[in-house]
Amino acid sequence: MATEKAYKLLAIQEGISNKNAKSMIDRGLVYVGNKKVMVARAEIDAKTIFRVTKIEKPNVIFENDDLIVVDKPPYINSDEIERQFKPAVLLHRLDRETSGVLMLVKNEEFRQKAIKEFKKDKVYKEYIAWVEGIMTEPIEVDKPILTTKKNNRAVSNVSSKGKPARTEFFPDIVSAKKTKVKCIIHHGRTHQIRTHLRYIDHPIVGDEQYGGRRAKRVMLHAHKVRLLGFEFIAREPKSFTHFE
Repeated sequence: MATEKAYKLLAIQEGISNKNAKSMIDRGLVYVGNKKVMVARAEIDAKTIFRVTKIEKPNVIFENDDLIVVDKPPYINSDEIERQFKPAVLLHRLDRETSGVLMLVKNEEFRQKAIKEFKKDKVYKEYIAWVEGIMTEPIEVDKPILTTKKNNRAVSNVSSKGKPARTEFFPDIVSAKKTKVKCIIHHGRTHQIRTHLRYIDHPIVGDEQYGGRRAKRVMLHAHKVRLLGFEFIAREPKSFTHFE
């Protein structure tokens, strides 16, 4: 059987550069059947036909003279969104596979006001997640989080040496040994929701880094943010409302 590296085959199939093909695999966009291709340099049957998930375009939810708010699609880095909306700059970040409300600011005066609100924990941040297992009662996790970098990748853990972090979880729907959960986040540490859910043995579906089963994406969506009298809402993706 003739073989070739996955990214090279994908580049030929899609008529794109090897670099772009590798990036698509690294983002988690490429499948063979229903199985995600995990390693761009893996040797694979030269006759393989790939299925590629297309990245949606970010939708603008709100814009004025101070800020622009977008509904970020999954599979795209926050920095890439920032480049699309220059000269506005990111006020915060979402992980690559997390979708939802992402805010960018247009001037330094508003940015400083907003940062003060974040530091005072006066910004309401509500997420939706599908998690492993059955959660029947609300749970509050008030545990400090320590974030370290390993191979240029952030890794967070509950640790007495970490920074304060508090997250509230409210179960909504239970379906086939998994639960749809509303998450209200305080402080906003790196990977806070993902870390706290793993800590209580309810990792997010698709979040393999923190103990979840493999899925098309990390099932986490930034649904609602309230900041300085504004409220921004990003509708749930269809994959959340019809998740089986």
